[in-house]
Amino acid sequence: ELDNLSDAPFSGDEENGGSEERKTEINGNWIPATSITEAKINARAKRRLRKNSSRDSGRGDSVSDNGETLKTGVVVPTSPKGKVLDRRSRSGKGRGLPKKGGAGGKGVWGTPGQVYDLEEVDIKDPNYDDDQENCVYETVVLPLDERAFEKTLTPIIQEYFEHGDTNEVSEMLKDLNLGEMKYSLPVLAVSLALEGKASHREMTSKLLSDLCGTVVSKTDVEKSFDRLLKDLPELVLDSPKAPQV
Repeated sequence: ELDNLSDAPFSGDEENGGSEERKTEINGNWIPATSITEAKINARAKRRLRKNSSRDSGRGDSVSDNGETLKTGVVVPTSPKGKVLDRRSRSGKGRGLPKKGGAGGKGVWGTPGQVYDLEEVDIKDPNYDDDQENCVYETVVLPLDERAFEKTLTPIIQEYFEHGDTNEVSEMLKDLNLGEMKYSLPVLAVSLALEGKASHREMTSKLLSDLCGTVVSKTDVEKSFDRLLKDLPELVLDSPKAPQV
């Protein structure tokens, strides 16, 4: 029957004779060699297509189940990834709101208006210390050294020459730990006033008068003026009228 259905332009005998030479027996059935070759070629093409599709997965365009091309980054609604990113309830009963009213999860403070009770110290805690309830914590400010002293106080005194408020200077100095450098405060103020105007010298005199007894003591002021008299030859280089002033 296969020989009779052939479209080859040979007679019956010629077609039978040629077909016997080109047929191969597989599992007891005679199959033409040309069909076997075509099947191998098709199988190789399919394997190559699968390899290329696996390499290009995740980049480029993909093909959906309906045969339509989808651009990269577009998630098919029926894909598992789309279900994971969906905040709606999978059972279909939820309203899509966050769990616990937004009070659950890591790093969350709680619902608005929630008040927390004071945490009681467990006496049975192995790290419990009787003195920890009576501890007083204070902010420790390190004393200024000579370089940091001049760098910190120079802007404060220069700003005082502009606003003239001694109370503001006093409050700013109280936040600093002058340490043993207190006597250097009048030295720095007078040195800056010598380089300025006459009004700056008057303001410096008022500043030292207001700071004496609160920020610096009388002993510190005496020590500072002794230091100024010793450094007078160096002050003359910058302010020639320093001795008269």
